[in-house]
Amino acid sequence: MTLLRTNYSGFPFDLLEDIFSTTDANAGRRTSSSTLPAVNIAEEDDRFVIEFAAPGLKKEDFKVNLDNNVLTVSSEREESDEEKNKNYTRREFNYTAFQRSFTLPDTADSEKISAEYKDGVLKIEIPKKEEAKVKPVREISIQ
Repeated sequence: MTLLRTNYSGFPFDLLEDIFSTTDANAGRRTSSSTLPAVNIAEEDDRFVIEFAAPGLKKEDFKVNLDNNVLTVSSEREESDEEKNKNYTRREFNYTAFQRSFTLPDTADSEKISAEYKDGVLKIEIPKKEEAKVKPVREISIQ
């Protein structure tokens, strides 16, 4: 059973990435990227946890929004590197963007969602409503 439905998009599209994305042989880095970060989704007794592996980003690079029970995580970052010597100027741009959306189940308590970015991982915790939490098994004594 799928608890969280997802959809995602990156910019530029994969075909455009193949055409326009290059590797700088000297620096070994990409000059454009639309790679989606790896995502883990877990359901626990009292909450859902979504983790994005996004090393190199800062918490300010993320936007997390909730609209009509759809949680959207996006990031946009642009960097430029400029080097000037006597006879030439080298300037490179690196643009990274992604967006991923999750439709929350009715059992999610959308008023208590929290997010934290630490050690390259964005962790979003979505508590369950009290009535949806798994209750421990209780033995009923027979009288």
